[in-house]
Amino acid sequence: MNDMVIPTEASGSQPEPSDTQGTTPAFRESAWKLRHITLAGLSWPSEPESHDNTPILMLHGWLDNSLTFVKLAPELTSLGPVYALDFAGHGHSGHRPEGQSYLLMDYVADLAELVERYFQETPHGRINIIGHSLGGIVGALYAAAFPERVQNLVMIDSLGALSRPVKETIPQLRKAIKKRIAGSGKQVVYPDIATAAKAREGGLSPLSPEAALTLIPRNMKPQGDGYVWQTDPRLRHPSPLMMTEDQVLASLAAIDTRVLFVRADQGLLSYRKDLDKRAEAIAHLQIAKVPGGHHCHLDGETGPVVTAIRQFLENE
Repeated sequence: MNDMVIPTEASGSQPEPSDTQGTTPAFRESAWKLRHITLAGLSWPSEPESHDNTPILMLHGWLDNSLTFVKLAPELTSLGPVYALDFAGHGHSGHRPEGQSYLLMDYVADLAELVERYFQETPHGRINIIGHSLGGIVGALYAAAFPERVQNLVMIDSLGALSRPVKETIPQLRKAIKKRIAGSGKQVVYPDIATAAKAREGGLSPLSPEAALTLIPRNMKPQGDGYVWQTDPRLRHPSPLMMTEDQVLASLAAIDTRVLFVRADQGLLSYRKDLDKRAEAIAHLQIAKVPGGHHCHLDGETGPVVTAIRQFLENE
């Protein structure tokens, strides 16, 4: 895997490894140039006596970034080299051109090009994918479309794409187009990173102060006397077209690799009562129930998540 990673200079708003990792192995900044965009991320080298040296590619959730894996990634380097990606529009990765939306399938296409360009020379010609939330959705769609490239798939608090009934197709399209015309509005300027992190603590998937301070700096950039979000504001625009539940089930049924669903007991999916059909659609599925919320791999006690994923990847 020569020239897989291109080292880049760390941003001034990016915490040093010592700020986020303590005594865990240091990561390095990485960049992968694709045809139409450059994606950034973090990488951790494998330990000398690694399990089978199959690369592990980690995919974060919506509005997060590669630092979401800063606790989990170092615990997996005995299995192989670990790479955490910033999706387009997130973290230090490039943004989509003007006039282009952030469509789910474009994330899958980015992943496919990344793997073909930089992860060809791997054991068995395959990689392991660990995805959280949106990352799990993207990983599942990629594994379904390119089964020959995925050795194992792990989905953390994620089990297939969001779906909408067919009758909502046109209302969803109208809402998305109206928002695209209206634009994103004026950015909020925060006096410092800590204030921005405090704002992120709430919301749909709450974070502890520690987790927010770990994750948020990579999503910020200096502006004037303060900081603004570096993430593309268009990420918050509604999608013009969403999958139906039948399409989601079909995509999950097409996955031929081993799959682990890490289900957090207080996560966003913990209240869903309609996941049985999705679970049944995946042929080789294992489920690990762990304590914690949506960010169970980053926030609070992450040991059970580490153990579940290590055992799954080690015992094929």
